[in-house]
Amino acid sequence: MRTDMREQQGPSGRGPEIWLRGPVPFPDDPPPPRRPASGTPRRFSWIGLHGGAGVTTLATVYGGQDCGRNWPGPHDPCSVLLVARTHASGLATVPGALDLFRRGAAPQGLDLEGVVLVADAPGRLPRPLADRVSALEAVIDVYRVPWVPDWRLGDPPGPPAQPPRQTEALARLTGHGR
Repeated sequence: MRTDMREQQGPSGRGPEIWLRGPVPFPDDPPPPRRPASGTPRRFSWIGLHGGAGVTTLATVYGGQDCGRNWPGPHDPCSVLLVARTHASGLATVPGALDLFRRGAAPQGLDLEGVVLVADAPGRLPRPLADRVSALEAVIDVYRVPWVPDWRLGDPPGPPAQPPRQTEALARLTGHGR
């Protein structure tokens, strides 16, 4: 057992040496942007990774900015949800988009919140597609939206549309829970 406090202190002699992990703000850095109060629904920019991903419908049901297949503009929310269908070509677009954020190639200031996968057909996914979804879930938050027949029939969900029952996690994230 050590009793000599000097040996336990850091090089400054004023206490233990502490290592910080991650970015450390400098005194001149502006404060980080404030998140809305917990009672206020968060706003998101919905970005479709391919045509027909369902961005417009999701923005209508859950709120936020429909960016189509474009990056959010300067006045759009900086929290981003990427959207793809669960068919093979839709799922194939997700890794490339995630890689843009990983490499820092996405526009500066965007905050990737997760990936929303919209069912391309009713029922369970075939095993190869389910395996792709599992691989995505290992690296990022994935929110799944089931097949909604009314949406296919062209019955656009108008405000105040209720999210499908199986999307509680996405509804909580966006503040549009049941």
